[in-house]
Amino acid sequence: MYLAHTRPDLAYALSVVSQFMHNPGEQHMNAVMRILRYLKSTPAKGILFTKSAHSQGINVYTDADWAGAIDDRRSTSGYFTFVGGNLVTWRSKKQNVVARSSAEAEFRGMALGICEALWLKLLLTDLGYPP
Repeated sequence: MYLAHTRPDLAYALSVVSQFMHNPGEQHMNAVMRILRYLKSTPAKGILFTKSAHSQGINVYTDADWAGAIDDRRSTSGYFTFVGGNLVTWRSKKQNVVARSSAEAEFRGMALGICEALWLKLLLTDLGYPP
């Protein structure tokens, strides 16, 4: 999972493959090999953090896809948080329950994003950075 945090271009592929860690099939192993070949061909890619005088706050973007999982019809929520214009956290996760509407799925996704923003705000305040 270290790769998903340091390489956002791999986050989706790793999240799909990691769902089958305990019982991988041949197609899952082929996907892992493709990921490893991609890593080998792009060693210089990474995340660059810059200091921005214009954007000092915390910005959170959320989204959800309603009943997107074909096998169990659960929705997937995701969020990205930026501090000072730099991406610091992101997450994509299947929701625990089946949402009855797209609005419900979006609401659950927003709730996760707001929890992350509040946690970041408290962390930054404890570190002496006033967001």
